[in-house]
Amino acid sequence: MLKFDILKREGLARVGVIHTPHGDIKTPAFVGAATRGTVKALTFSEMNELGSQAVLANTYHLFLAPGSGLIREGGGLAEFTNWQKPTFTDSGGFQIFSLPNVKITEEGARFKSHIDGRQFLMTPELSMQTQWEIGADIHMAFDQLAKSESFEDMRRAMEQTHRWLVRCVDEHEKLEKEYLEKGLPEQYLFAVVQGGDFLDLRQKSAEFEAGLNVDGYGIGGVFTAKGMDEMLKTVCPILPEERPRHLLGMGQEPVDLFVGAEFGCDTFDCVGPTRMARNGSLYTLDGRVNIKNARFKHDFRPLMEECDCELCRNYSRAYLHHLFKVDEITAKVLASIHNERFVVSVVEKIRDGLFSGDFADYKKEFLARYYA
Repeated sequence: MLKFDILKREGLARVGVIHTPHGDIKTPAFVGAATRGTVKALTFSEMNELGSQAVLANTYHLFLAPGSGLIREGGGLAEFTNWQKPTFTDSGGFQIFSLPNVKITEEGARFKSHIDGRQFLMTPELSMQTQWEIGADIHMAFDQLAKSESFEDMRRAMEQTHRWLVRCVDEHEKLEKEYLEKGLPEQYLFAVVQGGDFLDLRQKSAEFEAGLNVDGYGIGGVFTAKGMDEMLKTVCPILPEERPRHLLGMGQEPVDLFVGAEFGCDTFDCVGPTRMARNGSLYTLDGRVNIKNARFKHDFRPLMEECDCELCRNYSRAYLHHLFKVDEITAKVLASIHNERFVVSVVEKIRDGLFSGDFADYKKEFLARYYA
C-alpha cells in the first residue's frame, strides 16, 4: 500500500507527503504534464530546476509510441526519460474516448490510432499491463469518458468505469505479485471517481471505490472550478482519508488550484500552463497577458518582478515579444519555463499557507489581485 503521511489538516485540506520508490512528493503539489514522456518545450533538467516534484505521462500516447515494451527495456519511465523523481501515468481513457468512432463493449474500447490508423482494443487488463511496463510509480485505472453531459450518459459511463475498475484491481494485484517476485519496484493503483456534475452520481462513485483495494484516487471529468467545491465536498469525505487524491486535468486557472487544495485534493496535473505558454499566454500576479500584443514591443521590464524563473531574471517583455513575433523556438521555451514555475510556485505557497494557517489570507490576496 502506498504510504501517505498527513502532517496537518485544515477542514478538508491537508498537508502531507506521498512516499514513492522514486522519492517523496510534498503535498499539495502540481504534477507536470509529460504526455509523451516529455513536458513540451522543456527538458527534465529544467523541470527539476523549476521545483517540479513529479510528472504525469499518458498511457495512450506511450502505448502507440514508442511502446511500453521499449520503455520497459529501457529501464522504465524514470530511466528511459532520465527523470529520477516520482512519476504518474493516466490510463489514456480520456484520449481514447475523445477519438472518433470508438466502439465500447463490456470487454473494452476499440479504437483507431491517430498516428497510422491501426485498430486496437484497450481493455482494463491491457491498460494495467501497459502501465506496469511503463513503470510509473502511480497508475490510474482505465475509465470511460461519458458521451455527453446528460445524466444517463454520465450514469452509464460511471457504472462501466466501476465494472472495469474491479478488473483493473484484479490485474494490478496479479502483476504486482509477478513484478515484486522479480525484485522490481512497487507500483500503485488509483481508482478514478466519475459522475460529472451530478452530486448523487459522484457520491455513488466515491462510495463504490472507497471499498476497493486501491492506493489512492483520481478525480476525473472536471474541467472548470465552477461547482468543483460542492463536488469535492461530496466526494472527499467519503474517500478514505489516509489515501491520496489526485485532481485530473486541473490547474490551467489558478483558482482551480486553490479550490482543489482547499477541499481535499493532494496533487493536480494539467497541460494548460505549457500549452498556453507556447501560444504566448503568460501568467502574472496581475492576471494573464498575451505577450504578442503590440503594447509589449517597447516594454523593457521583466515579465514579473516577483518571479525567480530564467525568463523573469534575465529577459524583458520586449525581448519575449520579439521572439514570438519572429517565431523563434526560444520563445516557447522561455514562456513554458515561466508558466510552469508560476503554477509550481503558487502550489508551494498554498502548501506553506495551509501549514502555517495563513492559507485563507493568501487565497484572498492572490485571487483579488489576479482576477481584478
